[in-house]
Amino acid sequence: MKRLILLFKRKKTLFIFLAGFACTLILIYPFNKAVSYTSTDNYCNSCHVHDHAEDSWRLSAHVNNKSGVVVHCVDCHLPPKEEGYLKAKAYHGAKDLYGFYFKDSADYKWESKRTAELANTFTYESSCKKCHSNLYPATISTKGADSHMHYENHNETMTCLNCHMHTGHYNPNYQHAQNQSFGDEEGPKELFTEATTISSFENYVENIPGSSVSFSMVAIDGGEFLLGSPEDESYRRKDEGPQRKVKVSPFFMAEVEVSWDEFLAWFGQTASEGRKEAETNLEEVDAISGATPPWGAPDQGWGKGQRPAITMSHHAAVQYCRWLSHVTGKTYRLPTEAEWEYAARGGKQTAYPFEGSPKDYSELSFWNKWLGVDTAVIGRYVSYKANSNGKSQLADMVKANPYGLKNMNGNVAEFCSDWYSADTYKNYKEEELIDPKGPSRGREHVVRGGSFRSDASELRSAARSYTETKNWLKTDPQMPKSIWWYSDANHVGFRVVCEVPENIEIK
Repeated sequence: MKRLILLFKRKKTLFIFLAGFACTLILIYPFNKAVSYTSTDNYCNSCHVHDHAEDSWRLSAHVNNKSGVVVHCVDCHLPPKEEGYLKAKAYHGAKDLYGFYFKDSADYKWESKRTAELANTFTYESSCKKCHSNLYPATISTKGADSHMHYENHNETMTCLNCHMHTGHYNPNYQHAQNQSFGDEEGPKELFTEATTISSFENYVENIPGSSVSFSMVAIDGGEFLLGSPEDESYRRKDEGPQRKVKVSPFFMAEVEVSWDEFLAWFGQTASEGRKEAETNLEEVDAISGATPPWGAPDQGWGKGQRPAITMSHHAAVQYCRWLSHVTGKTYRLPTEAEWEYAARGGKQTAYPFEGSPKDYSELSFWNKWLGVDTAVIGRYVSYKANSNGKSQLADMVKANPYGLKNMNGNVAEFCSDWYSADTYKNYKEEELIDPKGPSRGREHVVRGGSFRSDASELRSAARSYTETKNWLKTDPQMPKSIWWYSDANHVGFRVVCEVPENIEIK
């Protein structure tokens, strides 16, 4: 009897085990089938309905290559299976399904999402390394090896996407190849033979000799203002104070940022004299030396013409001003920080030269982020994150500030001549400053104004920033790095000022 009971228990245990095993198989099979199906390219494309995603993938090196190997969506956009594959799949899948069913794909600003910063949130470097385990194959070029060595020495701040952002989705405007045709003129044009003569302190249009390009300059009356922001200004930073009383002498300032047409007039006339990238003694570079050709397309594929010139270095902007002074017989230069802020304020001491406060417009505010922002006013005066579609815009899209200057607070940030210091205002000793020029030395230069990718909090007239030379040259494949082009700063340009000639009387 005991043996029968024991045998029954053993059979019962075996039955339960076999039943459980069978149930597990029954559950695992459809689960694996579901995971497999939802990992196919067709399924991915059923949610990601924007055409350029699939089309650019099929044209990319991950599909259109000599080996015939196809790299699928999940090979890049999910980590390897042993490194959190299912967890990441559940997270991204839920997010994509929510967007598919509750959002309109036509409202997405796709251009603004094509950045390395955002791509790193849904592309996994561990997946890159799983396939590309050898960074120094026999076929790699010297420049490629140098770039990979640079990456390995700085992998705490760099990812594969810094240089290979468009490997998985082809973009012809982002190729690491020197752009020898950059700046070529298209067809014959009537050229100016002389610069504009100015005989009074009033607005004028400058003609660049040897080119068909002209641009507008605005006469800015001198005056006094408080440099920096008050302590109670929303989103104020420490380097914006303490406020200082400043007196600024009259000057001329360009109505808009230097356009590609203007910048390419310099490049076209001087590029043949461009110094080698190894040239490091910048002080000895003469006034008419030009830049070496850029790598890739510095305009980001957004177009040139009257769009603001971008991706040039601070050094290149200074050289442009020296050349412009040489060909026009005037004294053009970058504005000082004090001149820039005085002009941007347009006679106002409020955060903006137009109505409204930073709290009204900034998406850093919880309520603004979720309930939306009324951009009726700010959108008339500034091209910024909310209305730029992720790229620079033409200046005529906005209204001028009270001084007649357009997009001082937005579109692209702008170089100033001053060295940057967080303690600049603190170190000014005089009670009233006259035409201050900032610290006598430094490592980086001041950058003022917001850009097409800025939140409204960064558009304040007192907001300060600075060049980040090392970070802005991360993906430059050249060794040594270019002195003319920032490979990773597409949001900065500049506008020029012209000093008032001594023979002009200012009333």
